[in-house]
Amino acid sequence: MGLFDRMKEPVFLKGNSNAEVQIEKLKALEPILNAEGQNIIKQDIKSLEYGIAGEKNIEFELKNSHIPMYILHDIYIEDGELSAQIDYLVFTKKICFIIECKNLYGDIEINSSGDFIRTMEFSGRKKKEGIYSPITQNQRHLELMKKIMTDRKNNIFTKYMAGRYFEDFNKSIVVLANPKTVLNAKYAKKEVKEKVIRADQLVKHIKEVYESSKVAADSEDKMLAWAQSYLDLHKAVEKDYTGKYEQYKINIITPRKQDEEVLTPVAERSTITVGEVPVEETDIFKELKAYRLDKSREEKIKPYFIYNDNQLKDLISKMPRNKEELQTVSGFSEVKANKYGDDILKIIKKY
Repeated sequence: MGLFDRMKEPVFLKGNSNAEVQIEKLKALEPILNAEGQNIIKQDIKSLEYGIAGEKNIEFELKNSHIPMYILHDIYIEDGELSAQIDYLVFTKKICFIIECKNLYGDIEINSSGDFIRTMEFSGRKKKEGIYSPITQNQRHLELMKKIMTDRKNNIFTKYMAGRYFEDFNKSIVVLANPKTVLNAKYAKKEVKEKVIRADQLVKHIKEVYESSKVAADSEDKMLAWAQSYLDLHKAVEKDYTGKYEQYKINIITPRKQDEEVLTPVAERSTITVGEVPVEETDIFKELKAYRLDKSREEKIKPYFIYNDNQLKDLISKMPRNKEELQTVSGFSEVKANKYGDDILKIIKKY
């Protein structure tokens, strides 16, 4: 069977990323932090956005490859105490490509020892620093995949065969997603050079490795089953990304009961009125707050991750008529506006 058969285009079986959810949670938290906390969280958001931008570059290359293959993005697998967060798994009829995305600032040099050295320029001065090898990082992902697959076999012989030929069917690729990055691997060993490429070389690399492989091509059904077996292993882990920012929250203590104290963020204490009525007592405030609570229970997240009270007041103050106007409201990015916009705008139109 050739590379191009009945299935003509790549198919994403999983395309979303956990990092996008993390960014939304951090953006919702930002308004209730002090100045120091906001500086820290802005840098963390920027780093996450930069990583997502790199993965989007890879996604673009894969989507426009016109290669029949199945793709899994942002897969988390674990076995006992071992775990791996894999950027992309790309399944062809012969080979699974395990892709580690690096959207790095600066230029990258790989020396004869396999060390990764980054050079960055600040105010006309160049600075060099060693970075953790993404090849080593990706190799650990492969080792965990190999362990899980061999452990699933029923007898000693099939376990041996699965381990013996695992590398023939699974190939590691480290992709440098920043188009401005210059890669210098002149002195790197051949086996290292073959594992590190730029994003614009990804499709060509996949085709070349596929065509040169002596492994027999499977059917499209088996290719799908192969990809599905890893999708079934994926675990959507609920992580708390907000713990490190607790010390930066701005709080006051408001007595509610004789034996209870409740922390109320300062960012949510401003008083807004609609006519002569405090905004908190209006029907629209109550309905939008009820909607927030329902969605938070549905998604198993804290209500203020969707929007906090301060953002809710800004929402009522601006009364947006469409998703573009909704993005002018504090805390509403394009992603959040698309996710919750239809429901929110429907409520607003009633008032």
